[in-house]
Amino acid sequence: MSNSTIKIRMSPVAAILLAFASIAAVLSSDSASAAPAGASPTPFLARFNTVTKGVSTVPGNGDVNPYGTVVVPNSLGNLVAGDTLVSNFNDSSNLQGTGSTIVQIAPGGGRVLFAKISPPALPAACPGGVGLTTALTVLPGGWVVVGSLPTSNGHPQTAMAGCLFVLNDTGHVVETLSGSDINGPWDLASTASATSAQLFVTNVLNGTVAAEGPHPTKQPGKVVDEGTIVRIDLTLEPGGLPQLTSETVVADGFAERTDPAALVVGPTGVALADDGTLYVADTVNNRIAEVPDATTRNSTFHNGGKTLTANGAINGPLGMTLAPNGDVLTVNGGNGDIVETTPVGKQIDSTLLDASGSPPGSGALFGLALAPGNHGVEFVDDATNNLDLLH
Repeated sequence: MSNSTIKIRMSPVAAILLAFASIAAVLSSDSASAAPAGASPTPFLARFNTVTKGVSTVPGNGDVNPYGTVVVPNSLGNLVAGDTLVSNFNDSSNLQGTGSTIVQIAPGGGRVLFAKISPPALPAACPGGVGLTTALTVLPGGWVVVGSLPTSNGHPQTAMAGCLFVLNDTGHVVETLSGSDINGPWDLASTASATSAQLFVTNVLNGTVAAEGPHPTKQPGKVVDEGTIVRIDLTLEPGGLPQLTSETVVADGFAERTDPAALVVGPTGVALADDGTLYVADTVNNRIAEVPDATTRNSTFHNGGKTLTANGAINGPLGMTLAPNGDVLTVNGGNGDIVETTPVGKQIDSTLLDASGSPPGSGALFGLALAPGNHGVEFVDDATNNLDLLH
């Protein structure tokens, strides 16, 4: 059978109308298939419905109250890619601001001691001593940075400014960053290349101790809007220690106060988006804030940043990380939930991680991190002193 071509004749007007109809159909199809800007087609958390209890975070010296959580990106020295580092805030007597250890936990459940920080062995003094916080990250070259907000007896009135410790890949402190705008480093986020790094550090001791009430061991202190986010710029050179090049207060005005149960409550979790937006967990005001252009800004964004979302499923947000789709993941200090919020501020999912205590889940959650391969969310459970997994 021979091929044949059928020719259809139409007027110029009809041809124009047909062309417009074709364009309209394409536009309609594109519009129907595209998701709104900033929206996630499917929540990241929707993939997971199981919580598995993991290994204990308590090392041989008995430190408890796990806070900081970070997955090791590359193997170097004693660091093993895919393992998780966890910092402990309390000592074996459960005194806050006295923990001195970082443990390293393998995906299979093995735990080793990565570091035990002792004041006499420090290369430079840390104001107040050692009390490791949620501020924990690993930089290129195997440099581990951890925050310290120390106390002498676990009570807020003895809290000191603290510092940031820089450890090498074998767990030894090689630098101490303190003074200037570092005042109670509570949590941090980081971004880095082979030659430079930026740390975004929340600080919670600006005026909090001075604002304590008459009974600081029994009642919360007065709220002061003096919490800050400090960007610390570092240079990284092969064979040399990280060098501090500048400090910039990128945001201030965050609410903070002392607390007899939590030592201090203030800006906690931070996470950095690809566009330079820094998200901040404003625990006191029960909201997630955002600071635009955090990687490049040279001026301070006042009044606690811009509100991304508040209340709803958010209940005392503490630890924070970003999902692979760019959504903000926060864990609640008030009820044991993890909450997912889009970059446009829509809360789209929440999942219960811990129901222990009274009220259920209260005070159990703090640090979290994406599991290797994004196959879940690792989180520390302060109620049981474990590193658990949502998967």
